[in-house]
Amino acid sequence: MIETTILVALIVGITEVIKRATGLEKKYIPAIAIGIGLVIAFIGNYLTGLVGITIIQGLTAGLLSVGLFSGVKNTLGR
Repeated sequence: MIETTILVALIVGITEVIKRATGLEKKYIPAIAIGIGLVIAFIGNYLTGLVGITIIQGLTAGLLSVGLFSGVKNTLGR
């Protein structure tokens, strides 16, 4: 099983790269982060066969990554 902390860090980095490379509107980033979280969770947990836990882990990591990014951004005032 892939560690959620690592998953969140990967999602934050990947979504930031996508946002800067494509000029995508900020309102789409949460949906993209959740999708990336689900994909990476399924790849990381492919052999376990625990689909329910994998879905929960992917959703949680995607939502945490969005909250982490916006929390840091708001704290720094950018």
